[in-house]
Amino acid sequence: MYSYSGPARRRILAYSTARNTDAATSQDGRAILAETPVICIIDDDESVRVATRSLVRSLGFAAYTFESPEEFLHSPRVEDTSCLISDVRMPNMSGVELQSRLLALGRAIPIIFITAFPDETIRARALNAGAVAVLTKPFYGETLIKCIDSVLKRRVTR
Repeated sequence: MYSYSGPARRRILAYSTARNTDAATSQDGRAILAETPVICIIDDDESVRVATRSLVRSLGFAAYTFESPEEFLHSPRVEDTSCLISDVRMPNMSGVELQSRLLALGRAIPIIFITAFPDETIRARALNAGAVAVLTKPFYGETLIKCIDSVLKRRVTR
């Protein structure tokens, strides 16, 4: 599903290296290891969950997968998720409905939507509600990496 080479491979190596050496300094000068970002993946297609989790973990991030929005909402991961990657079309609750539910709960988690069924109305609705991107399957791994990078850069500057 994903292909990455050249710049993407270098970025993966850079993330892995940074994760192992990235440290902030406390007021008394001691090194404090940065907290590993948590990326959660929600998709009813197991192969997409597995492939996406592999890519996210190769970047050095913690990755958790969920088969449905409901499973995610009932997990402890809602509280520590740095970025959410979610399919748009799923049984029972869509990714966009999950986005609305999270916002209603006061949880403005950055979301990258993925879909095999692009729809401009849904795309506009998701982006207007704060989604980072809506990617059409199949997409390049580099594209997803850039989206995750964008989310985490915003998180650091806050």
